[in-house]
Amino acid sequence: MKGPLPPNQAFHGARSDPVAVWEDGARSQRGRPAIEQAHTHKAGSTSTQGYLDLLNVPAMPARSSPFDPGYDPVTLESHLEQSAHLISILKVSMASWIVAREEATRRKLAAARGRGVPTVAGGTPFEIAVVHGLVPHYLELCAGLGFTRIEAGHSLLPEPPDPGRIVTLAREHGLDVQFELGAKHDGGFTRAAVESLVDTGRRWLDAGALQLVIEARESARRVGLFGDQGEFHGGLADRFAEAFGLDAVVFEAPTKSSQFAFLDRFGASVRLANIRLEELLRVEIYRRGLHSDAFLRDNLRPARRPREKPEPS
Repeated sequence: MKGPLPPNQAFHGARSDPVAVWEDGARSQRGRPAIEQAHTHKAGSTSTQGYLDLLNVPAMPARSSPFDPGYDPVTLESHLEQSAHLISILKVSMASWIVAREEATRRKLAAARGRGVPTVAGGTPFEIAVVHGLVPHYLELCAGLGFTRIEAGHSLLPEPPDPGRIVTLAREHGLDVQFELGAKHDGGFTRAAVESLVDTGRRWLDAGALQLVIEARESARRVGLFGDQGEFHGGLADRFAEAFGLDAVVFEAPTKSSQFAFLDRFGASVRLANIRLEELLRVEIYRRGLHSDAFLRDNLRPARRPREKPEPS
């Protein structure tokens, strides 16, 4: 027979033997009036949200920004049907949407809009527009297709563009702005680089950008907060969280290990981006403490409700 779980793995205030916990619940249920048992069944077993309530999983706003690297419209529509309530904003990434059939791009953006999901165009097309002197034309295109927001950045530019000018131009086209901190080709951050990026981020927020996105590309390796082997530099991530708060800063987390690292460190409130749509549900069960690894963590596991006292006979 297995011994009790270590203290950091035991249920909150629970007996460490899961069979005994189940038996306690069963005995408690058998002793309750039939009508009360029926109400419990109706609230839990026949409704996923009701069962989440029984597990004491708190309601939370959408904090994940998955990306579409070029899915077909039917695939995207299916993911939206399943997970729209979990998406804070959908990034239509890279320049794929520019070379796809325009009707397909419009259909995908309309599908997101119909589900109440805002959309953002990825940052590389914006930077190419800056290089070619076509920013007004690019913004007109994004607005005409139905994007909610653009992402500005400076990976391909010698200096970041003027934040006030870009935010003003975007607003004239009915678009919001987020700014990506970090370059795609410069390797991992140093502490000095992070301090410089914090200064840049403050200028963009002061100019009216809504959020700042921390670069990690699609690999989370040799870029941003991640080392050559994908090791996570949590202390540098803390600096961004301290400077901007967890509502204004969004961490790109394209891999399972990077997603779990951010959630382990910052808890359920952290905002993540660059999640593949087919991995979104895994991120969200981890965020809610319903993944086996997350359930062992005090900052993610849902606390058990206090046991109801039996009514006096």
